[in-house]
Amino acid sequence: MIKIENLILQRGAMRLLENANLTLHAGQKIGLLGTNGAGKSSLFALLRGELHADAGDCQVPADWRIAHMRQEIEDLERLAVDYVLDGDQRLRDIQRRLTVAEQAHDANALGTLYAELEAHGGYSADSRARTLLAGLGFTPAQCEARVGEFSGGWQMRLNLAQALMCPSDLLLLDEPTNHLDLDAILWLEDWLKGYSGTLLLISHDRDFLDAVVEHIVHVESRQLNLYRGGYSQFERTRAERLSQQQAAFEQQQAQRAHMQSYIARFRAKASKARQAQSRLKALERMEALSPAHIDSPFEFSFREADQQSTPLLDLQQATLGYGAKPILSDVKLQLAPGARIGVLGPNGAGKSTLIKTLAAELPLLAGELKTGEHLAIGYFAQHQLESLDPEASPLLHLARIAPQEREQSLRNFLGGFDFRGERIDQPVRHFSGGEKARLALALIAWQKPNLLLLDEPTNHLDMDMRHALTIALQAFEGAMLLVSHDRALIRATTDELWLVADGKLQNYDQDLDSYTRWLAQFRQQQAKNAQPAETDNPTARQDPKALRRQAAELRQKLAPLKKSADQLEKQLGLAQERMHALEQALADSSIYSADNKDKLKTLLADQSACRQQIDELELQWLEAQEALESLQAELSS
Repeated sequence: MIKIENLILQRGAMRLLENANLTLHAGQKIGLLGTNGAGKSSLFALLRGELHADAGDCQVPADWRIAHMRQEIEDLERLAVDYVLDGDQRLRDIQRRLTVAEQAHDANALGTLYAELEAHGGYSADSRARTLLAGLGFTPAQCEARVGEFSGGWQMRLNLAQALMCPSDLLLLDEPTNHLDLDAILWLEDWLKGYSGTLLLISHDRDFLDAVVEHIVHVESRQLNLYRGGYSQFERTRAERLSQQQAAFEQQQAQRAHMQSYIARFRAKASKARQAQSRLKALERMEALSPAHIDSPFEFSFREADQQSTPLLDLQQATLGYGAKPILSDVKLQLAPGARIGVLGPNGAGKSTLIKTLAAELPLLAGELKTGEHLAIGYFAQHQLESLDPEASPLLHLARIAPQEREQSLRNFLGGFDFRGERIDQPVRHFSGGEKARLALALIAWQKPNLLLLDEPTNHLDMDMRHALTIALQAFEGAMLLVSHDRALIRATTDELWLVADGKLQNYDQDLDSYTRWLAQFRQQQAKNAQPAETDNPTARQDPKALRRQAAELRQKLAPLKKSADQLEKQLGLAQERMHALEQALADSSIYSADNKDKLKTLLADQSACRQQIDELELQWLEAQEALESLQAELSS
């Protein structure tokens, strides 16, 4: 176990932890939360032995193997697959000793080392590394590319794969989803669920945390506070504690009134039953949990556009892509004021291509794009952070686009994005990725857009900033097209979903939960399609009687498999209904009174068990569907 007692941890003159205590048991999966600068990364460095306690004690078992996701890249010339394999240092050590023994023709040493290599799984290491890379979105060709050929975000994916490749008893992951799309995040969720060691995870993705961790450690007031359950349970527990404080309650009233009116507005216009139900649940939960963000330093809105056009954008018979390479074809879309659309699709399908084309960063390969007379686009993408002037301060950035505005008004506006005091006048070159993202959003919000094109706006943003952005987007009166791996943001701010896949753009009438199942099936089909075709089919040479007998045997196997898949789907539906009932019960504020303490404990235990049952049933259903489809394909051939 990890045992922290009376720990004092400082960085320079700043005291991060003071007499902090915490006990974590082997095999637990823990989310580590706290504001920027609270000491989360410093705690990771302490566990890795790179920092030492100023007082107190931090005990990690001496025999534990520790793996972590590095933030830097050392060898740009290394091939991607070799770079990932480097994460298994013991494997590399065995291979080095094997090379020496082979050169020395030492038969005794070679026998011992080959046995050691087999025991360590060395013969399957290359295959495992390529599987990790495929799960994180790399193609087979990219596995053989040099590390330096990848962008910064994809290099961070390589660092993640390297950490997962390393056999470990303790895995430390600091914002692993920052550079991932939803496809890769869902794969990583499954991988981490199967990880048998102890996991400490810093993340600002609430859905990801809920899917992976079973405890939360919150760094607050220089203490380490342990909460049972995932992020949603932590937020609910903290919200209840904070809402009991009168000052917090009073400060939340305006925001709660806004959210209630937003929910009422959505009820009036919701037209798609399944999406509407999912969206309303997300909004109502967010309203109930808003007190958990009472101490947030962020409070801002997008300034209202002066004029509107109908439609804002009209794209017809369009082909989208890069250079002469088409990625999407026959694209038709029209964006009217008030449209709120979430764009889904697997990795590389063309989501960013769509956004860039609408933002006029990519030319159309074919078709026609008409823009409204008063169109004002607010475009956010990660590459824009690098276009900020590194020598200019946040105040100077804003003053350049608003030269006639009073300086105090600019300072007040930037204060809502937590640029205050000396920080508002400091050059951007010293800023973190999160601070740059906040500044880019502030510049967009100031310019009164009537169409927001947002490509992964929550990368590097912490929970409080994500919450504030969600509130601001809900209040935004213009149109919005959103690409995000943050499922909570999509649920809370969009009315309609579009799907980009197989070179096409189409409406998606299901909800996000259905999309995750669709994506799993899509990946399975891609894997099947990637397998080499049989050039010599022995079945074709069998006599007709043998073929009929084989078909009859397949049909006998098919019936129980179909029955099993149908039963699992029915059980999954019942479990989801049960979860909905539990969430409704937990949404009742009276359940958190002292008189209902035992009832609350029972409900929370039931919710945790129900969530686990849903996860298991979904996995079993997907496996049954895969086996069923495989048999059906075999029967049809």
